[in-house]
Amino acid sequence: MKRVGIIALLHESNTFLHEPTTLAHFQANLLVTGEHVLQAFRGTPHEVGGFLQALEEDSHTQPVGIFAARAMPYGTITHDCWTQLMQLLISSLQQAGPLDGLLVAPHGATVAENAADADGHWLQLVRQHVGPDLPIIGTLDLHANVSTQMAENCDALFGYRTNPHLDQLDRGLEAGRCLLHTLKTGVRPAMKLLQLPMCINIERQATAEPQGQLLWQEADRLQSQPGMLSVSCLYGFPYADVQEMGASVIAVAQQDHALALHTASEMASFWWKHRSEFLGKLVSVESGITLAQNARQQDPTKPVGLLEMGDNVGGGSPGDGTWIAHGWLQFANGPCLAVLADPEAVRLAVAAGIGARLQMNVGGRIDPRRHGPPLRDHWTVINITDGRFSESEPRHGGYSKFNQGTTAVLQGDSGLTVVATTLRVAPLSLQQILSQNLRPADFSAIILKGVHAPVAAYAPACSQLIRINTTGVTTADLTELLFQQRRRPLFPWENPTDWQASS
Repeated sequence: MKRVGIIALLHESNTFLHEPTTLAHFQANLLVTGEHVLQAFRGTPHEVGGFLQALEEDSHTQPVGIFAARAMPYGTITHDCWTQLMQLLISSLQQAGPLDGLLVAPHGATVAENAADADGHWLQLVRQHVGPDLPIIGTLDLHANVSTQMAENCDALFGYRTNPHLDQLDRGLEAGRCLLHTLKTGVRPAMKLLQLPMCINIERQATAEPQGQLLWQEADRLQSQPGMLSVSCLYGFPYADVQEMGASVIAVAQQDHALALHTASEMASFWWKHRSEFLGKLVSVESGITLAQNARQQDPTKPVGLLEMGDNVGGGSPGDGTWIAHGWLQFANGPCLAVLADPEAVRLAVAAGIGARLQMNVGGRIDPRRHGPPLRDHWTVINITDGRFSESEPRHGGYSKFNQGTTAVLQGDSGLTVVATTLRVAPLSLQQILSQNLRPADFSAIILKGVHAPVAAYAPACSQLIRINTTGVTTADLTELLFQQRRRPLFPWENPTDWQASS
């Protein structure tokens, strides 16, 4: 039996958020070793679920759970947390016994206080432990800020190809089958990474929209060449102020390094040529609400989804931003629904009980200057639940079970309804609303704390989804953020017109 180890460390670190990510954030989400890794992901639409499915299709291969850690996107990981995670990772690897190969799932946009290139750091530690001869193959999130260190310590990396991320299972299967082929033939794949001097605006990162279709049609064409295994376009995570931040291309060939390099150069050159198509539109709150009212007139049977880009929970934001809610109350009419992370409002609502009426602030607690002031209103407590729900369909992030902590549904006299949660949860599932006995059709608008992640879940329930730029730690207006570590030149701040992909 071939023994294949599985390691996953998944965190998207927003360095513009003052609050750090601690070990408690991982413990609240996922921090497991050994057999518990397999139990956590078996049968899920996650890439690690794909690893397991691929390995279990081969009767001569045994999956070996080693280490898996995941936390909701938030601030930079603390020094102590990262040190403890690395100690646990290496000790778990030591206890795993002899291995024939490794499947790894780094996110690609993880930052720690003591490791700016955190994914490159842990992959290097793993490589140093297992030696140069053991094949290591893995996956990357589409938002990876890919470093040379990541690529140098893996034989092949397969990036997600969709945003919202609905292909994680497929990429896990792809990586798993590539490793199986390597173990059977002894031939290791050839990989080439090229970093582009370009930052892709978060607003333009939808792969199904015209600019995304253009890019991925070219990637598909290049990937279909004889001898090629994969062409990945990594959009990068613009809220991590690190040297690696920005777009990159990874090409993986069967064993031809020259082909991998030539293909990566072709893909990078094509993307660079079309870089202006990835600039953000930056729709204001007032303009977005006007668009929403027009959409309601065309189809009054469904709400309009208002995507609040400056308070994108999936990008690390606090999830209690109020700019669009205040804008709706100022510029629009009709019932509006928002989900806000506000443990204090939940505590007060629980103490008052269902049916109680109380005056209080909701939202706007973490950083009112950047994310909007609190919503002051008279609220009626409509419902209280434990905040747990499940999703049966593949959704962004590969999650199937959710826990947003004790949750209170609050109905304001203003016409605004708030689902106040104890824990931050991105709007990845319509069950976040349905589980609270709320119907989307009862509202004129739903404020969604995301940019692309909510699309798969909410597009069927909404007549239209409108991306609205607001201030905050995930604002789409990158000129509002003070970058100190990013590489230069980098489009759109600079425009090095003479840049060419090396081949």
